[in-house]
Amino acid sequence: MDNEKKVLEAFKKAGKALSAKEAAELSGVDKKDVDKIIKKLKQADQLDSPKRCYYQIK
Repeated sequence: MDNEKKVLEAFKKAGKALSAKEAAELSGVDKKDVDKIIKKLKQADQLDSPKRCYYQIK
């Protein structure tokens, strides 16, 4: 499974808004990579940011 899928799974399993650090811990992916993946997913309109520095699946 690639890192992007791992991060998406972490957001789905959490069922709530997560910070990049929390997403990294849940997915087992390095935080630097999670930051890049979150940016990519936001641009693809798959993630939403309900409050600053927290993200959730749309």
